[in-house]
Amino acid sequence: MDTFTFQVSISDKPFTRRGVLSTINSLFDPLGFVAPVTIRGKSLLRELTLEGTDWDAPLPQDKHEAWRTWRDSLQELEHLHIPRAYTPTSPSGAKQREICIFSDASTKAIGAVAYLKTTDEDGRVHVGFILGKARLAPVNEPTIPRLELCAAVLAVEMAELIVQEIDLPLNAVTLYCDSKVVLGYIHNQSKRFYVYVHNRIQRIRQSTEPKQWRYVPTEDNPADHASRSVQASLLTKTNWFTGPAFLYKPHTVSDQHQVFELVDPDSDVDIRPHVTSCITSHNDESLNPKRFERFSSWKSLQRAVATLIHVAQSFKSTNKNTTGCSGWHQCKRPHTVDELYKATTVIQCTVQKACFPEELKVLSKGAEVNKKSPLARLNPAISPEGLLRIGGRFEQADLNEKEKHPVILPGKHHVSTLLIRHYHEQVEHQGRTFTEGAVRAAGVWLIGGKRCISSILHGCVSCRKLSGRRESQKMSDLPQERLSISPPFTYTGVDVFGPWFVTARRTRGGETKNKRWAVLFTCLSTCAVHIEVVESMDTSSFINSLRRFFAIRGPSKQLHSDCGTNFVGACKELQFYKVQKELDVQRYTNNQGCSWHFNSPHSSHKGGVWERMIGIARRILDSMLTRTPSSRLTHEVLCTLMGEVMSIINSRPLVSVSSDPEVPQILTPAMLLTRKQCVPPPPGEFTEKDMYKQQWRQVQRLADQFWCRWKREYLHTLQVRHKWQESSRNIEQGDIVLLKDSQTCRNDWPMGLVTKTFPGRDGKVRKIEIKTTKDGYLKKFLRPVTEIVLLLTTKD
Repeated sequence: MDTFTFQVSISDKPFTRRGVLSTINSLFDPLGFVAPVTIRGKSLLRELTLEGTDWDAPLPQDKHEAWRTWRDSLQELEHLHIPRAYTPTSPSGAKQREICIFSDASTKAIGAVAYLKTTDEDGRVHVGFILGKARLAPVNEPTIPRLELCAAVLAVEMAELIVQEIDLPLNAVTLYCDSKVVLGYIHNQSKRFYVYVHNRIQRIRQSTEPKQWRYVPTEDNPADHASRSVQASLLTKTNWFTGPAFLYKPHTVSDQHQVFELVDPDSDVDIRPHVTSCITSHNDESLNPKRFERFSSWKSLQRAVATLIHVAQSFKSTNKNTTGCSGWHQCKRPHTVDELYKATTVIQCTVQKACFPEELKVLSKGAEVNKKSPLARLNPAISPEGLLRIGGRFEQADLNEKEKHPVILPGKHHVSTLLIRHYHEQVEHQGRTFTEGAVRAAGVWLIGGKRCISSILHGCVSCRKLSGRRESQKMSDLPQERLSISPPFTYTGVDVFGPWFVTARRTRGGETKNKRWAVLFTCLSTCAVHIEVVESMDTSSFINSLRRFFAIRGPSKQLHSDCGTNFVGACKELQFYKVQKELDVQRYTNNQGCSWHFNSPHSSHKGGVWERMIGIARRILDSMLTRTPSSRLTHEVLCTLMGEVMSIINSRPLVSVSSDPEVPQILTPAMLLTRKQCVPPPPGEFTEKDMYKQQWRQVQRLADQFWCRWKREYLHTLQVRHKWQESSRNIEQGDIVLLKDSQTCRNDWPMGLVTKTFPGRDGKVRKIEIKTTKDGYLKKFLRPVTEIVLLLTTKD
């Protein structure tokens, strides 16, 4: 057969989205003969997909008629006959063979079509259809110039495919476009484009040259049919298969290459703004050591200078060296040891010329340096490399040159800082002695090196992470609760300690053990304690112990505790879920005229009053339990022991016992607790005579004696700060810190950013908020400053 024919069988395709796709796939068209026809079906299919039409659902009414019309029009393709041969005569015998490719774009599709143009010996021109393609435009709806550029890229891809597959020698490959904007992009030599246009222009210039591109009017562009679609019955009436009429004309002068300029570059959004660069001439042939301050590590500075030396040597060499390097280039091969040594020498020479100009001038003349010079005691000398080295007294020693004559460098210089950091990392962040030894072994003598090394190591973040001390702050003033004269347990601290195992039930096979805990209530002013035994750490047991405490000791005005889960968890649970079986702790205390104050997390030092009482209670109870067999320890026995512990603690002296026989009474919390009926300070003045009058006056007198002695003998003992006596720098928002985690080793402690600070009444920051990443999630924590290690300040 000499022609291609199309067999169309679409009568059995359903009117669904799946049927639409099946119909398009049934049009087997690998060379794109009917691309202008199929692009209409692909456009309808995309519209159905974007609208979310189901695969087997009937088409919407507005799409039904359009699809039926296009589907029925495909029957006309059966009458389409396309010659198999490109041209009537054999292309291999033609005098000239040229590939002509046209591209075009619209808002719906982009297309390209290729033709073979041959000229025989008689000068007759023949044009044959080779390949056609049509693609839908991107959904994001780019601009028309960008779509035309995409069509040009499609034309270039078709040209590469045809040149690779066609088995004919070609004289030329010419590409046509009807967009002068795109032709200006391709011919541009002065402007720069944004990424979208730049990448596609680079793709076009990779395979073609600007002189291969021509302009074609839209009415003569056959690719216009692929971008706008054509009905099947009208396809043969277009120039899609024959090409434009001007292709059949012989080559003329007008066909020569034409240069296209950019179309309105000032308003084109795809062209980058023009940037003006200025050239500064520099007459000084030496390096400026201030440029070294741009580098943050010794290795990067050394490699940069080595690269400059390598490039300079490439310029000086008349012929290419063994590596093939010549002129200015970016060499990818690794630096040799010789190049790195030369770079080190250049850096050291530059620093010495800037810091020791007078010494170098004097020594170059053969004289000795001034005695007032910091180098006088080092007996400096200039080495053959032009470096200042220590003369010393090791000339006869069996040592290498670096050890006998180290290079002199100023300690307070950026290059010296880079060297110290470099060798400090090499000794794995050990102390000053290790670092100083590594610097000296490298053949460098730093002026004032010990002080410089100590200063740099003090600011080393890695050293702070490994061995930095945790932050501290001057001890704050005592709160008002500790200094007020008030009834016992008006201001109370609460904590839980334990557990202990008690015998709950005895059986033949043994005995059943249960756990018991103790809730310790501490009076913040008198240091008196009250202990309640609880059966569990749940909310119910704690509330019951709180109610027993209030019933025995009277209501409190304030309760203080840490952020233990037994306290915070109970408050949160009962506050958010109003159930009838349990009382809300916060609501219960508020009804009693009491407020609850929680210390910040991990701040056990803020509850030092009751923490000390817990330690005393544990020691007393441990002594008692040595005389009580564990098999006899029951709940009742434990409650009895706790009562005795409470009695012993409340009977302890608050101050040293006086040897004055006139003061036989010892100042203890029990002295006030046994007169609980009238704990407030008496309203009047009571003398010694009131001891022998009415009983209520005796009680008032004893209470007055307690508070007078408490104020005179005990209160002044709280004045002194036994630790944290010096003020430290306040942690500021934006500081980088290391957050202590007692569950892991120090190397695994997380780093965090301080997001908020909470200054006290004296302006000192003792509590902060930290933001850190834990288990892949961003979290915030409240922590005291004693639980962090400062790594970097906001200034750093």
